[in-house]
Amino acid sequence: MRVALLGQLNRGLGLLQSFVIYRRPGRQRSLRQLYSEFIHPGDLVYDIGAHLGDRSSAFAALGARVVALEPQPQLLRWLRWLTRHQPGVVCLPLAVGRAPGNAELALSLRNPAVASLDSRWRQHLGTSNPGFRHVRWEDSVVVSVTTLDELIRQFGQPSFCKIDVEGFEVEVLAGLSHPLPALSFEFVNGTLDQALLCLEELERLGRHEFNVIVGEQRRFIWRSWQDPGSLRQWLDAGADGIASGDIYARLAS
Repeated sequence: MRVALLGQLNRGLGLLQSFVIYRRPGRQRSLRQLYSEFIHPGDLVYDIGAHLGDRSSAFAALGARVVALEPQPQLLRWLRWLTRHQPGVVCLPLAVGRAPGNAELALSLRNPAVASLDSRWRQHLGTSNPGFRHVRWEDSVVVSVTTLDELIRQFGQPSFCKIDVEGFEVEVLAGLSHPLPALSFEFVNGTLDQALLCLEELERLGRHEFNVIVGEQRRFIWRSWQDPGSLRQWLDAGADGIASGDIYARLAS
């Protein structure tokens, strides 16, 4: 009984933390400003790892049709409730990888934003990134996995795709056969080799240029977009010591 109550308490605290971070007042306006460069009315957008749907809501507010994927059952319920007045948002209980199937998703009750399908990523971060040393993945759930190619077959090619899947970004990109106009994927210091592998996957698909946003900020760190070689050098040098952030890629004209 005590263990069950502690688990419920940790789930509640984790959910509250996510609301404070991702659904705080004023966040939506800055998100819309950021994504207006990539998204226009009528566009299709994928939100892979939608969590509480802060970005899905911003995409929809810009006039986009949104396919939001969130495999965590508790978060999916909140995602559907939070986007209930945005009919352009379709919420699916799916993860994304290189092939369809099922996989075990590790859950952190106090940190629902770091649920992950990649056991090696979790183990490595515990020693390589100080911010993850106290994170515990004490629960799990089996989830259905689809691919980007399958989503495109069902819904169409998106103008933008946000990928935030805690170490599984390479697997998501491996399930894509054709380049997208623009996308973003998360990187975490301590596992920068994963970001380099994502870069390789994108180079397989076409010629891209890149920029970076630190953490939850809303501005790019470089005034001009960088070529793959420059991004690779930056990652090889340690990404300026940045703890985490998002790499944005767009097809080079």
